[in-house]
Amino acid sequence: MSKTALTALFLLASVEALWAQQPPAYDDRPKITVTGDAIVKVKPDRIVISFGIETWDASIIVAKQQNLDILKKVLAGFRERGVQEREMQSDRLSIRPQWADNSRRQKVIGYFVRNTLVVTISEVEKVEGLVTAALDAGVNYIHGINFQTTELKRHREQARELALKAAKEKAEKMSAVLGQTVGSPIQIHDYGGQGFYWSGWYDEWGGGWGRSSGMSQVQVQADSGSSGGIADNLVLGQLSIRANVSVTFELRD
Repeated sequence: MSKTALTALFLLASVEALWAQQPPAYDDRPKITVTGDAIVKVKPDRIVISFGIETWDASIIVAKQQNLDILKKVLAGFRERGVQEREMQSDRLSIRPQWADNSRRQKVIGYFVRNTLVVTISEVEKVEGLVTAALDAGVNYIHGINFQTTELKRHREQARELALKAAKEKAEKMSAVLGQTVGSPIQIHDYGGQGFYWSGWYDEWGGGWGRSSGMSQVQVQADSGSSGGIADNLVLGQLSIRANVSVTFELRD
């Protein structure tokens, strides 16, 4: 390639780079920016229950075996009540030493073994039997009962559509007061509405953990030491699926 051609290509590339760095032209069209909100109420069709098993012994081997024995008994009881293998999952296992002096961490006197079993069901009438079976088997904690919907995506889309309609209706009413009409949308921003979901359960052992998920809307804390039926204290209610958008419309005379 000739020197002249190389120089021309270099100049062309330089011009394109400078053009790319130029700020976008100012949009001076008359416009209006509004927000739209919507809530879709849905009935939960999935219930997630988190059970905690805690054992302690001076021997780590004994503490682990005690925990395993309780877990096996719980699983057997759940199977008898129609819970499928795919609906049960061991979620977290931890072993923590117990010190004679926690501040100095000197002289281990025993070990805490903690395990979490998560059960996912769709029938609320099963909750009472599962809780009773778990407590009878030696479960120490019910960390939480979490209501969910398996159709979150569809409900979100419905809520987003309603939010967009609400934004357009708001823009039309506001512009009409000013003697103008709404044109085409210039910019649309979806804020998501729900944002971050906490899908874990509060750890009554002194900490907390969780996982982000788009499937968690409502969390109910259950007290394993309370009297009466657990299921009797649960109100299924409805989940609120939210959507929030911002839309900029062109204004016309």
